[in-house]
Parts: sequence; C-alpha cells; structure tokens
Amino acid sequence: MSTVDADAASLARSLELLETIILGKPTQIRLCLACLLARGHLLIEDVPGVGKTTLAHALAHVLGLAWRRVQFTSDLLPADIIGVSVFDRARQRFDFRQGPVFTQLLLADEVNRASPRTQSALLEAMEERQISADGTTYALPDPFFVVATQNPHEQLGTFALPESQLDRFLMRIRLGYPDAAHERALMRGGERREILSGLAPVLTPAAMLRMQRAVRGLYMADSLLDYTQSLIARTRSRPDLRLGLSPRAGQGLVRAAQAWAYIGRRAAVLPEDVQAVLPAVISHRLEGADASARSGEELAREIIEASAVPA
Repeated sequence: MSTVDADAASLARSLELLETIILGKPTQIRLCLACLLARGHLLIEDVPGVGKTTLAHALAHVLGLAWRRVQFTSDLLPADIIGVSVFDRARQRFDFRQGPVFTQLLLADEVNRASPRTQSALLEAMEERQISADGTTYALPDPFFVVATQNPHEQLGTFALPESQLDRFLMRIRLGYPDAAHERALMRGGERREILSGLAPVLTPAAMLRMQRAVRGLYMADSLLDYTQSLIARTRSRPDLRLGLSPRAGQGLVRAAQAWAYIGRRAAVLPEDVQAVLPAVISHRLEGADASARSGEELAREIIEASAVPA
C-alpha cells in the first residue's frame, strides 16, 4: 500500500473512531478534521455538557498529537499560557520556562472566561506559530493547533472574543443537543473519555504533516476561485453586515474547501466543497449591523443561495 493510500485509510479510520466517541455528529467531526488538515485553529461553541471538551480530547488522542489543556478562568494570566522567565541564581541569568502553549494541540477550555488581556496571549501563537518573551522569539511545534471551547456569550462570567482573535480561528462549530436515539445511547453507554482511553492513536504528527501538504496541492479551478471571491465580496457589500470577510478568511475558505475535498478523496475541489465548509468558516466572522440581525449561519446560507454556482 502506498503512503497516500495508507494516509487515506488512516484518516477514514480516524473518522470512524471519532464517531464512536461523539455520537450523531458526523458533519461536525468532518469539519473538525478539515480544519486541522487545513492548518487552521478550531473554535467549538455551545452550552456546557454537550461534549465540547470530549471532542477536543478525542481529536488529540486519535490524531496521535501531544496535547495540553488550559482551563481559562478570570484570574488566568498571559504568563500562565506562554511561560515565564525565572532567575537562576547559580548561573546568574534568567531562564525561560515554557508554558503549556508549547505543544502540538492546545486545548483552551472555556476560552471566553478569561480576560481580554489573557485571551490576547494566543494571538501571536495562532498567527505566527511562535511566541515572543523578553525580546526572544520561540518557535512552536509543528503541527500546532489551538482547539478552543467557549460558552454562549449570554452566560455569566464570559468575555466576548475580539474580532482580531475570532478571525484567527479558521472554523467555528456547534455540536448542539443529540437526537433522542443517540442521547439514549449515551445514557446506556460508558463514560466517553473512558472509552477514548482504551483506543490507540490512528495517525501520527508526521502523517498529519504529509496530509496537510497534500491538501495544499489539491487542484482548484480558476472558475471556483472566482466563485469563492464572489461569496466573499457579497459579505462586504451587504448593508446589514457591520464587517465583511477579511483576506485571511478568504485564504482560509480555500484551504478548508481543499481539506473537505481531500477527506472525500477527490483530486480537485468542487463547488459543493466550498459550500460545505462556508458556514463554519465565516459564521463567527459575520456580525449584523443591529442586534436583531440573523445568526452567522443564517447569513452564510443566504450568501450561498444568492451566488451563482459555476458550471
């Protein structure tokens, strides 16, 4: 079996295993994998108790990544994430002690419960995959992902993420409540994290890097790039939106569509691939001009319906 076929088989097995942990959410799981294959960071937003943190644990475990978890709280400081310099008396110098951000997958749990100052500690790491401390730059591992969970903004003790940080998340997904059949299976089954601990990792960091390179090489026709640009342009011309999509969002949309096509084992990106990932890529970046505006997901669907699909 060739390396390409072996990676495809491992990816399919990863999907199967993740679906045994997070029941009844196949689309959300595929979006999560597409996000990571596109070298993006993932934001999982929903009410407590629907499996956000379990999904993040499952991703790290099945993909074979080194990971660390940080519980974001109102008293968390930037140094608790990136690290701190400590004076070594014996050598009469300061030594930098790396924080939990130095890992392949950082689970930022309930990220919007920390203050904006602490949230901003992730900005450089998410964009540049490095951190700066005391005038020195430190590279982060490769691959490096942030998988963050957050509770709805209307809940007590939350701070809204600023636009600059939201734009650094390639995708935002919501799990939602399970349907009755899958909720019954959850009630009868064991603790999901106990099941996860008995599973062996399927992928490796090296395989993830190979697949990321393959995703970047997937063919995307000029007509499809025109279609993608037209979708983005519509967000910038609508009077009911406070902000349109950034160029970073456009780049992310292309990468995400390539990753979705790769998961589907297609050699080229189709319009359906762009449409499949569009809501997750743009919904957290769109904000209505008034408080009564529709949700980002609804706006994304309207933009798809109003744009002509290339033949």
